[in-house]
Amino acid sequence: MPSPVDVSQNGNARQAEAAPSLFEIEEDLARLLERPRQVNIERKRSFDERSFSEMSMTHSPPRQVYKNSENSSRVFDNMVGVYSPGRWSGIHTPRSTFGYEPHPIIGEAWEALRRSIVNFRDQPVGTIAAIDNSAEELNYDQVFVRDFVPSALAFLMNGEPDIVKNFLLKTLRLQSREKKIDQFKLGDGVMPASFKVSHDPVRNYETITADFGESAIGRVAPVDSGFWWIILLRAYTKSTGDTSLAEMPECQRGIRLILELCLSEGFDTFPTLLCADGCSMIDRRMGVYGYPIEIQALFFMALRCALFLLKHDEENRECCDAIIKRLHALSFHMRSYYWLDIKQLNDIYRYKTEEYSHTAVNKFNVMPDSLPEWVFDFMPTRGGYFIGNVSPAHMDFRWFCLGNCISILSSLATPEQASAIMDLVESRWQELVGEMPLKICYPAMEGHEWRIVTGCDPKNTSWSYHNGGTWPVLLWLLTAAAIKTGRPQIARRAIELAESRLLKDSWPEYYDGKLGRFIGKQARKFQTWSIAGYLVARMMLEDPSHLGMISLEEDKQMKPTMKRSASWTC
Repeated sequence: MPSPVDVSQNGNARQAEAAPSLFEIEEDLARLLERPRQVNIERKRSFDERSFSEMSMTHSPPRQVYKNSENSSRVFDNMVGVYSPGRWSGIHTPRSTFGYEPHPIIGEAWEALRRSIVNFRDQPVGTIAAIDNSAEELNYDQVFVRDFVPSALAFLMNGEPDIVKNFLLKTLRLQSREKKIDQFKLGDGVMPASFKVSHDPVRNYETITADFGESAIGRVAPVDSGFWWIILLRAYTKSTGDTSLAEMPECQRGIRLILELCLSEGFDTFPTLLCADGCSMIDRRMGVYGYPIEIQALFFMALRCALFLLKHDEENRECCDAIIKRLHALSFHMRSYYWLDIKQLNDIYRYKTEEYSHTAVNKFNVMPDSLPEWVFDFMPTRGGYFIGNVSPAHMDFRWFCLGNCISILSSLATPEQASAIMDLVESRWQELVGEMPLKICYPAMEGHEWRIVTGCDPKNTSWSYHNGGTWPVLLWLLTAAAIKTGRPQIARRAIELAESRLLKDSWPEYYDGKLGRFIGKQARKFQTWSIAGYLVARMMLEDPSHLGMISLEEDKQMKPTMKRSASWTC
């Protein structure tokens, strides 16, 4: 177990055991106090001039459109006033960038988000998972890496980067600690799932204790934390123009350590990343093991962000070469074997089994009889999605929201596939959105399947929690994907649904039922990422230029395996 760092409120630091010299607290704080240097950067949008006019809200000011060398329209953000404080209305409530009063619940959301801020040595270092005084805290009083991402994006969009910088540095320092579960040592690159700041008024000091999985339900280390950390570091760099943070030797080393865990060669014959159940947002036994779409999409995005962040010098040359090779192999594998549309579904339905050699069509020996009945009705004529999992003799045909949205934002999905995913969302609106955005996965497991796969988990009953439950935090991901694909009306429709209930229902963690009509039976109120997810979605819809910090342009060098999605041939 890591030793806590004891810090008195008057600024004196005490440690039970010495931390690595590169991360002395005094140096840490000195860096935090540095003002980031501004860099003039242009953030490109992936939509053309025509679709951009549809994306902006009616009150949005016009943006200048430039022509690139290939005569295709690109829209560039104005970087004016990146460091200027946000406009305020009421108590710490930002006024709209464009000078009109925001939706009435935005002020309430910002006040709730600010109440969740955690300080360490008088510096904000994150936001706790929830402030629900009506329920037992458990670990909801901790700062989770994945939970903080939408909070961080909200602060960046509002011109408040300091809390994000502090968080990135603090979690980086926690990464450097020795990590043990029982007698087993974890890899050096593992990032914490969460950390807790404890205050002792009697002894007058604060401690930070990290959880690397040893305290989690099921004792599973978080595979996604390191990916989210890299993605957030890029978002900070793109939003502020401050490259000095990512260029710190400590940050460069932290990125390499994360990637060394994932890029090491072994027995696996697939470029996808082998993972245990419960290692991501779906942190309970849900049959999400092997090569789940959520982890593969985050892995792909983190690799691309790392390539942007790593200095291309001799020290990083081997790592960058490995990233490029893995990106090509991973994009081919995911686009070829995870993609499902009406044509591919029909091909699987007619698969032959027991095929041998490199000429096999049914490469994973999937049994056609394993196709679930629901998928034939769920698949529209026009549309498609990345399925949940592919491994020998197994295809998980469930829809997973986070994996598909990240596939769009990272450009793992080709432009045709991205459009087909949004076609599916529109075609299956009742199933995936219903009365509250947004289903974490579809459909739910029921009956015997639920008992076997979840181990009779009472929290993951049908259409609840991670088993087909509705999670408002996913609203920001849907909004970002909708804007990138030129479908802002999808985001606007979903946001309006959320605004009709979220504040009234006290910002629940999740909703239950096929349509998301009921507040989750064990859902926490004032769940921070529900609040932040709404704010990020609203700010992106009002100003689509914010998309640049979380979206990646298509890499032309990664040739798609199909020129046109089968769903577009109908």
